[in-house]
Amino acid sequence: MNAIENNAYFWQKIDTLVSSSSFVLLRKKNESHPQYPNLVYPVMYGYLSDTKAAGEGINLYKGSLKQQSVQALIVAADILKKDLEVKLVVGCTEEEEFSILQFLNQTDLQKTILIRRGTDLPSWSVTD
Repeated sequence: MNAIENNAYFWQKIDTLVSSSSFVLLRKKNESHPQYPNLVYPVMYGYLSDTKAAGEGINLYKGSLKQQSVQALIVAADILKKDLEVKLVVGCTEEEEFSILQFLNQTDLQKTILIRRGTDLPSWSVTD
């Protein structure tokens, strides 16, 4: 069995979290970070109400597309805060995804990766 399976069931659960929670806007597109004015948000940024994560809830980047399913996850390693965070990417074009990665990776204290949504069903879920 593959140790990492990017499967449809996982993403279905993530979509359920998004659809059953409200998006709370923290930063508008092109708004500066409150502590670091040179960092400008490339898309809307906020969190999902009634969810748990580091801080206020599950973080979410929301792009210009009308689509509301989660298309990717961003995993951020932050040396200054000494933590790992998962952030959701919803409704973003490829250009917006690239801009988010540029935004998050511009300091030496934090680095991120993007994990795209998979559609495969895991082998253990297939029945005859």
